Order: sequence, then C-alpha cells, then structure tokens
Amino acid sequence: MAERTRCLDIDFQIRIMNDADYESMSAFSCGVKSLDDFFRYEVRECVNRHYLAAFCAVLNNGEIASAFTLMNDALMIGGETEKSDFIEGLRYEVGTDTVDFFNRQTSYPAINIGHLGVATAYQNHGIGMAIVDLVADTFSKYRQAGCQFITIDSLNNPRTTKFYLANGFSFQTDRDFYSLTRRMYRIL
Repeated sequence: MAERTRCLDIDFQIRIMNDADYESMSAFSCGVKSLDDFFRYEVRECVNRHYLAAFCAVLNNGEIASAFTLMNDALMIGGETEKSDFIEGLRYEVGTDTVDFFNRQTSYPAINIGHLGVATAYQNHGIGMAIVDLVADTFSKYRQAGCQFITIDSLNNPRTTKFYLANGFSFQTDRDFYSLTRRMYRIL
C-alpha cells in the first residue's frame, strides 16, 4: 500500500509502520488522548499478535503526519427488521436491486479502518480523506478475497461524524446514538 500522495500542499507517503515509526509515535499527537495512547503504547503489540496492520503517512522530512490501522471485519446485520432496513438503505444508496445471494446473508465481508488519527498540525489538509480514498481504492480492486464494505467505529463527536459522513460513510444503526463510538460503513 506504499503510495506517494499529493494532498493540497502536503506531500506524503503511506507505508506499513516499522520499528522506527513505533518509536516516533511518542511524539505523535492527533489531539485525542485515547488515540494518542493507543499509538504510543499498544499498536506494536496489536501488530505483533496479528490483530491488525498499522500504517502511517510520512512527510518528506520523515515526520509522521497520520497513523491508522486496518483489520479484517464483517458488517453484521441482526434481526429481520434491521436486515430489511439495511437492504432497503443499500438499494437507495446504490440505486439498484440486490442479488438473492446478498439478501440471504447475515454478515458481509469488510475492511475496518481503525484508530485513524492525523497529527494536529496537519488536520484539515485532506490527509484523512486521502487515506480513506486509498483504502477504498485498494480494497475495491483487491481480488484475493471478498470485501464489500469499509467499516469504522467513529468517535461519537460532531467533528469526527462530519468527517466520515463527508467521506461517504453511513450509520449502520441508530442504537449507538449515545455511545462513545458510532458504527459506520461505506460501500465499496
């Protein structure tokens, strides 16, 4: 997934985190304590245990401008009412009927973008959007296994919600309206 990306006036490269990057995370701050703590203290162990893959957006000077994780996921749909609402929502979003196989499923293959944080100095420059678009482009072309959706568990605050809605995500349910995170998805 290492690709050079031009984003407004910032030139960066996305790569898999290496040992030096893990060490550099002690200076990284996206302004959200839980995300900063995850990247400082937990990400390396999660990678070592094959729970997720960690990536970073690195500037030409070597500074980490963003960090994020990817992991396999499934979009789970429970109950006939929730499934019916979900399928109807997809028909509305995609503008077409779904095939019978799709209608019979209770879970759908997905890739989860987790722990996406952009360093405070580089927020609002399009780096997060470029990462979401790169993941969408990569997994919509990936042919080794099925992947129909990108999922995220968005921090439930207006700024984060606005970012994901602007980048094509929808809420999976309203049952998590008052939770710390909201489950969202984007069709590939």
